[in-house]
Amino acid sequence: MTVLRVAAELGYVPNMSAGLLAAGTSRVIGAVLPSVRNSAFYNYTVGMRREATKRGFEVITMIAETPEEELSSVQTLLGLRVAGVALVAGPHAPELHHLMDRCGTPVVESWGGENAIGSGVGYNVGDASRDVTRHLIAQGRRRIGFVQISGGGGLRYAHRLPAFQQEMFRAGLADDLVLTIRASDGFGAGAQIINDLVAREPRLDAVLCPSDIVAAGAVFECNRRGLSVPKEIAIAGWGDYDIGRQLTPTLTTIAPFADEIGISAVSALLNASDRDQSPIQTRYALYIRESA
Repeated sequence: MTVLRVAAELGYVPNMSAGLLAAGTSRVIGAVLPSVRNSAFYNYTVGMRREATKRGFEVITMIAETPEEELSSVQTLLGLRVAGVALVAGPHAPELHHLMDRCGTPVVESWGGENAIGSGVGYNVGDASRDVTRHLIAQGRRRIGFVQISGGGGLRYAHRLPAFQQEMFRAGLADDLVLTIRASDGFGAGAQIINDLVAREPRLDAVLCPSDIVAAGAVFECNRRGLSVPKEIAIAGWGDYDIGRQLTPTLTTIAPFADEIGISAVSALLNASDRDQSPIQTRYALYIRESA
């Protein structure tokens, strides 16, 4: 029987506060997530926990869907004297920047990489958007709709549209078939996307969606309308969620390697004393499947 099992049977719980006072350092990292509705953030936390465990640390995860909730979560984590705070790029409360500057606790902002609070970790979202747009154009698609997000997300989405428009302009194609949905919209956005874009351009032949969840909803709506995917309309997603691999047709998508972002975030926090604080760039891949 292991020591941990014996401790559990005896009802023993280690006093982390006492350990912190004795050692003068914390072995806990605090992570604030904007959502747990997609598998990218699940894989991100898996990567964080894997790297933290390897280094003898634990991870506390909190969910904050608004900048105000995020600020409150960070205040709670700082009150627990965590060794570092991991944030996700997005709109932050103005007070958050001031708080992190004053507290002295290491901080990393993931999924953005540019102008990050503390250390930055992310992949090149603009290059990824260019890659998938070039693929659609190379497949002969000429009337491509782009779906962007409002109401949250910040740098996770901000660089996608300009890169898409650059590639469309370079190919001599119209770049104004752009539709905006809310960050909270999921499968249900599929009908809106297809209805609105087809109404604007009846010859629509491709749609680039902001997530695999939204893309799956678009595929469902095409099925309801009797539109063949990808023969009549190509659908591309983003995120490489499990649903995209199980869907018929399987989804062409951008894979951000979320676990690597999590691993790099923990490494950046625990190496915060290093002088080189340049943003860490992780990998991404374009997975070409059946939908586009």
